[in-house]
Amino acid sequence: MATLAQWIEGARPRTLPNAVAPIIVGSGAAYGVDGFVLWRALAALGIALLLILGVNYANDYSDGIRGTDTVRTGPLRLVGSGAATPRQVLFVAIGCLALGGLGGAVVTLLTQQWWLIPFGLFCIAGAWFYTGSKRPYGYAGFGELAVFVFFGLIATLGTVYLQAERISGIDIGCAVAVGCFSSAVLVANNLRDIETDAAVGKRTLAVLLGARDTRFLYAALVTIPFFITTLIGLRNSAALAGFVAVLLVILPIRTVLRGGTGRALIGVLRDTGLALLVWSVATGLALALG
Repeated sequence: MATLAQWIEGARPRTLPNAVAPIIVGSGAAYGVDGFVLWRALAALGIALLLILGVNYANDYSDGIRGTDTVRTGPLRLVGSGAATPRQVLFVAIGCLALGGLGGAVVTLLTQQWWLIPFGLFCIAGAWFYTGSKRPYGYAGFGELAVFVFFGLIATLGTVYLQAERISGIDIGCAVAVGCFSSAVLVANNLRDIETDAAVGKRTLAVLLGARDTRFLYAALVTIPFFITTLIGLRNSAALAGFVAVLLVILPIRTVLRGGTGRALIGVLRDTGLALLVWSVATGLALALG
């Protein structure tokens, strides 16, 4: 039986900013147009956290039973290391996804925003089929695109619309920025595992592109949000506070472009998630106050 610490590590806490950040930005945007609703923001946060935990445990289960995680340099994987049985991890994964779906159903009934149902089902399906099924899209190079859509566009814009029932161009820009940061987290992860993934036939985008182009992709993804910050700053100068996150991406970019591998990229993954969180807090506050 895995320990509590192992279950926490298996939840991949470094990825949690991907779930928290879009809710912060979206809620800040809603507050800025007098549309903020606290309980809806908290509900969105809870559902986002349950879904990302569900996809992380589902990924642990699916990769584990395929033998993908048997040899790795990154953090602990429950099934791959033998710390927990596949059945235990599958049960937790399904439980998280089911609770997320139940939470979405409750919010739908309370708000009468029926668009949440198809979007919720789409998100749950996306979480499972990332590495689940016979032909997971995460094994075909579409993982980064999925993260961009689910934890960038859908999570950010869904949070705004759930509260304010409107979406602006600035909101879309924020969603793209969050999506780029979130995708960069996965790029860093897959760059670290490029050799082991290729050896077991896991064709991530990093495997398809190769290490050199994957490094350039990472640099581009963590740079784009600051171009968006500049554009938003033309309408709301307070949003330029988002540039504080530049300090957190300098070292990761340097590490990646200089050929960092293995454990050096674990720090890149951590710092990228932190940059995402800091950018989101700064931008969310700017939108709320502006």
